[in-house]
Amino acid sequence: MRTARWCWRCRTRPCPTAASCSEPPDLRTGADMTMPNEDAYTPGNPALAAAGLAVVLTGCSGGGKSTLLAALARRGHAVRPEAGRQIVREQMHLGGDALPWVDAARFVELAASRTMHLFNTVEPRGRPVFFDRSLVDLASFLDMKGIPVPASLRRAVEAYRYAPDVLVTPPWREIYASEAERPKPFEEACREYDALVAGYRAAGYRLVEVPKLDVEGRADFVLAFVRDRPGLTPGCG
Repeated sequence: MRTARWCWRCRTRPCPTAASCSEPPDLRTGADMTMPNEDAYTPGNPALAAAGLAVVLTGCSGGGKSTLLAALARRGHAVRPEAGRQIVREQMHLGGDALPWVDAARFVELAASRTMHLFNTVEPRGRPVFFDRSLVDLASFLDMKGIPVPASLRRAVEAYRYAPDVLVTPPWREIYASEAERPKPFEEACREYDALVAGYRAAGYRLVEVPKLDVEGRADFVLAFVRDRPGLTPGCG
């Protein structure tokens, strides 16, 4: 007697819906089983760098940067997350100590690797991609802490080039709030901001301050700025 097949989707035997449920998607006829082309993973993503499509949004912690990027994403624009915040969440989840307030050097090492990965995996499609911070932020953070910046990170700052104009959200006390992933007073956030401004200028970038408006007004400002830049057109990346 033939045993009915276990349905991967419905979690029953036999499948009460359709025969197509009987196999996972990657085993059914016509499914895309293409492996990623590892040879296409190019450090520094020269095509993206040359196109000037990697637009950085940086700024003071708690200055509304991430909220602004979320608004841009809702409008259909390509956004890459802040690597540092991902590392913090992972380390807190695992009980690790690679946190900016525990082991700043280790935190930066992990965040730099993740930042490069986020940059390298973008496929240029003629539209800007908005990045939540960059390698410059990490180097500036170490400078502010008085921790020597590794030579490898300095080389990475030179090798991974974003669009020459960097959008920056200034300190904004009225909306600032300390939180578990950002346990610092406003004054310390301002010192970090001063350090990253100096870091971006030293790295050869021009800073464009995002005005203190409501989030939709800020999103309008960013898109208008990008629209006026030669070679960039707002749209999905």
